[in-house]
Amino acid sequence: MSEKKDEGSPLKQLLLASAVGLQFVFATFIGFAIGYGLDSLLGTKFLKWIFLAFGLIAGFRELFRFAKR
Repeated sequence: MSEKKDEGSPLKQLLLASAVGLQFVFATFIGFAIGYGLDSLLGTKFLKWIFLAFGLIAGFRELFRFAKR
C-alpha cells in the first residue's frame, strides 16, 4: 500500500517558501549584527564579516532543509 504524502494547498506552500526566504534574510542580518556589535565592543574590524558568513551559512542550511522536504 502506498501512502500519499499530504503536500498541502498552494497557499500553504507559498507561505512556507516565503518563510524560508525571510529566515535567510534574518539569519544573515542577525549574523552581521552580532559581528558588528562584537566589533564595537572589542575594537576589531573583522568579526562582522565572519559572523555575516555564519549567518549566510545558517540561511543556506535552512534553505537546503526546505528543499529536501
